[in-house]
Formats: sequence, C-alpha cells, structure tokens
Amino acid sequence: MADPGDGAAPRDEAEAGYRAVGERLTAEFSGVHPPETVARCVAAARHGAQEVAGGAPADLVEKIARRHLQVLAMVAAEKRRRAPRTTLGNTP
Repeated sequence: MADPGDGAAPRDEAEAGYRAVGERLTAEFSGVHPPETVARCVAAARHGAQEVAGGAPADLVEKIARRHLQVLAMVAAEKRRRAPRTTLGNTP
C-alpha cells in the first residue's frame, strides 16, 4: 500500500481524472475519431499543459484535447469536401 506521504494518492487521483477525460471525449467524438486518436490528443494536451503552465489539471487537459479533436474533425471534413466525387465509383 502506498505511503500517504509519498504522493501516490494524488498521482492516482490525477490518473483517474485523465482516464475520465479520455472516456468522456471518446464518447463525445465517437463516430468522428477512433479511441486511439482521442487518447493521443489527451496525452498531447496533458504534456502541453505541463510544459506551458507547469501543471496539467484534468479540466485544462480536457479543454485542450477537445479543441484539438474539434480541429482535427474540421480538417477531415474539409478534406472530404474537397475530395473528387464520382457516381461511377471508378476513380483510382
């Protein structure tokens, strides 16, 4: 069992918070992004928050990751919109 003075309990709570963020965003963006993409965005947001702000509270990580996922969705939609269309289905 972890010693209350070794910092394990707050670390475990933080990890649980990040898992919850990932679960919420996976549900929110289901059908848009695969769970792996969501996990990568949460990890990148966490790292970015730690680098820039010196800490990564779960609510900040969630906001950053959500914005990343929204931007990725917009880019993907724009690529689909610009893709050549054919009704014959015979394009390479």
